[in-house]
Amino acid sequence: MNLELQNRVVLITGGAAGIGEATVRAFAAEGAIVWFADRNADRGRALAAEVPRSVFAEGDLADPMFCAELISSVLREAGRLDVLVNNAGVNDSVSLSGSPTDFMASLRRNLLHVFALAHHAQEALCQSRGCILNLSSKVAETGQGGTSGYAAAKGAVNALTREWAVALAPHGVRVNAVIPAECDTDQYQRWFASQPDPQAARETIERMVPFGRRLTSPAEIAATLVFLASPRAGHITGQWIHVDGGYTHLDRAMTGGHPGW
Repeated sequence: MNLELQNRVVLITGGAAGIGEATVRAFAAEGAIVWFADRNADRGRALAAEVPRSVFAEGDLADPMFCAELISSVLREAGRLDVLVNNAGVNDSVSLSGSPTDFMASLRRNLLHVFALAHHAQEALCQSRGCILNLSSKVAETGQGGTSGYAAAKGAVNALTREWAVALAPHGVRVNAVIPAECDTDQYQRWFASQPDPQAARETIERMVPFGRRLTSPAEIAATLVFLASPRAGHITGQWIHVDGGYTHLDRAMTGGHPGW
């Protein structure tokens, strides 16, 4: 299927690793011109050298000035912007026991850039009748415990997805969120490695995913993002799309090793 993304200009945050890296590769495979931003200069440069027609921008997305300069650079050098993928974020474990200062810092890491980039990109997206794709988390819906900042930020991402879908619909701009649950990212692999028995920890998590008893791959998240960005998804907006093997919504009996499953 031709997704009609050739020469579309795409900006992806947190693009040097994990879901972001998979998304860079997926859009590039469809013929898009891909810009991606990340703090990890080594991985970012290596990925840009490997992926044709990609441009890496090193910087801290928690800095609003960097966000403004990033959009300006894309528009100056590429001449347009068709897709904004707000992927960057980290489950930083800022809990209710943390200070208000810690909580605000978590929101700055996980939420501020989502607004800042959309704010600076909106005019260009209206001109191209493009789209915004926000990466959220099941934590915003299920809770997790011990991660108030991240949960609040991702809950806000869900709300902004609906808010912006309404605000930008008259301009032909679609806005959707993709919500992973247990995804096989670098961050998750580091967590497994920190456990006394990494393989047992991984198997415990995998058993809780109803469909296939496995973690979602970053490539599966990326494929959903690419589809949602394409004209093939031209009447989808304001949606929260769960790519999680049924983890968030299917009956809890399926996550506990029920003999019927």
